[in-house]
Amino acid sequence: MRKKRYIFFSVTLIIMFLLLIARLVQLQLIETESYSKHHINLIEESVAQRTQEIIIDDGRGQFLDRKNQPLTYSEKSVLILFPFLKTMRWDSGKIASILEVSEDQLLDQIDKAMEPFVFSEIDPLILSDEQVEQINHLKIPGVFAVRKKFIEKNPLAAQFIGITGEQAETFLKRYPDKKGMQNQKIGITGLQKQFDEFLLPDGASKLVYHVDAMGGPLFGINVKYTGPSNPFFPVNIQTTLNKDLQDKLEKLVDQYKIKKGGVLLLDIEKNEILADVSRPKINPKHPYENNAVENLMLKQQIPGSIFKTVVAAASIETGVVKENETFPCSEDLYGKPAERALGDLNFDESFSASCNRAFGDLAKRLKGKDPNLLEEYAKKLGLIGKISWQGDVYHFTDFRQLREDEGQVFSKEDSKVDDNFVAQTGIGQQEVRVTPLAVANMMATIARGGERQAVKAVSAIKYQDGTTMMDFPKQGNKDDSISKVTAMKLQGMLRHVVTSNQGTGRWFQNLPYEVAGKSGTAETGIYNENNQQLHNKWFAGYFPFNQPKYALVVVNLGVPENEGGINPLFSDIIQSIYEYDQ
Repeated sequence: MRKKRYIFFSVTLIIMFLLLIARLVQLQLIETESYSKHHINLIEESVAQRTQEIIIDDGRGQFLDRKNQPLTYSEKSVLILFPFLKTMRWDSGKIASILEVSEDQLLDQIDKAMEPFVFSEIDPLILSDEQVEQINHLKIPGVFAVRKKFIEKNPLAAQFIGITGEQAETFLKRYPDKKGMQNQKIGITGLQKQFDEFLLPDGASKLVYHVDAMGGPLFGINVKYTGPSNPFFPVNIQTTLNKDLQDKLEKLVDQYKIKKGGVLLLDIEKNEILADVSRPKINPKHPYENNAVENLMLKQQIPGSIFKTVVAAASIETGVVKENETFPCSEDLYGKPAERALGDLNFDESFSASCNRAFGDLAKRLKGKDPNLLEEYAKKLGLIGKISWQGDVYHFTDFRQLREDEGQVFSKEDSKVDDNFVAQTGIGQQEVRVTPLAVANMMATIARGGERQAVKAVSAIKYQDGTTMMDFPKQGNKDDSISKVTAMKLQGMLRHVVTSNQGTGRWFQNLPYEVAGKSGTAETGIYNENNQQLHNKWFAGYFPFNQPKYALVVVNLGVPENEGGINPLFSDIIQSIYEYDQ
């Protein structure tokens, strides 16, 4: 019996010993770079316990505007101090004198420090070139004047560029061959996500100091600089944004208290995004609050009368509208008295005054000719379908710069043949959904004489030294566009919206740039707590009329019918752009 107990005890010890060895193998050989469900890199954690370090540049690629101005970061000359200074004698008085601060303030911050830090970290003291030279000339261990990259906490075009975060599981799904790197930041939304693989760092640049278990110096007081050895990486993404215009437009949108909506500005010649403002604003501490991370300029919305531009284009090219005919614009879609008694108006006048009856009737005529015509012309104008640049990039096939909603005219085939449904569709209601990006693209297409192009958000990928890794060429589709004659007719009609005394854009008659455009007020079917139906309010157009340069869309989403007008905002934006151009 005793022998059996010895055997049982011995086997148990052996099993426990083998389990311990297996656990050590797991920790030291198998899961060293991705331990537990949290994917902890044990090697990095082990090194971190033996070092004190401060990151100068996290190594992730960044975003530039069209003039190479940084959008997501700023570089500042700052003072880096290491906590071991409190244990040694050094010329703190000389450093304080150079900084023009009190020596007590300097020593107090060092005394409280447990790790390397930027002097006056909450509001870093920015050094001049002369101060940098004077400090580094002293060669004091633990005192360094360096250029440090600071990531902007509230960057411009936040939704357009997107956010990053640490998501180890997502990282390993995207990059299964990069095990061990999973705890670095990856792009989660916007361009950060689309261009993530280009932006991944080779490693951070940092100042490193080795310490023992008690925090004392392990190899003396030498601080080492470590960083990636490749001078070309990581690459930077050169966007098409104009930083100055983006800043101006964001301030104007906030001045007019747009809670949900925004502005999109295109360069007509190149079909590039110059500014993209989406609201609500992102709260850096809670980015998903109010779904603010979504770029509403890329999300489909109900357009209302903006869609009459499509009906007009299809009617002109198919000949369903007669040159001299008039429409009973004192009636609504169903022949009952309309809210606005506009009288009998011809085609041009109906467009200017945004007569629902005229465009409901025309939509039904188009349906009778071919139920697919409204969809076809929405595509020809660049209003639905894939709008942004896409193509093969390195090993990416069908790479897309943006992930915009593709929009729709009808969601069901049955809708195309129902007269009442089609009439509502003709005024931009029912199932019609388009993005502000697509509306701006439509205006740019018309302004260019009907030539449809893909919208670009990024013009190039650039190496660290500023040379170009790759360009994104212009993409056009002349074979599936409206004719130049139709485009010229639409140009005149869009201009008449502003010049006509009955036009819905007459607010813009006295601006420094001549504007052509179309308004839209869409019913959403959603009601607020006061039982008021909420509306989407739009104005989209281009300017200057005779030499088109900009296409602009302003939209205020989900506001009561008598509130949230956007005409003053649209006007101030044009005035601001005009002043910028002078």
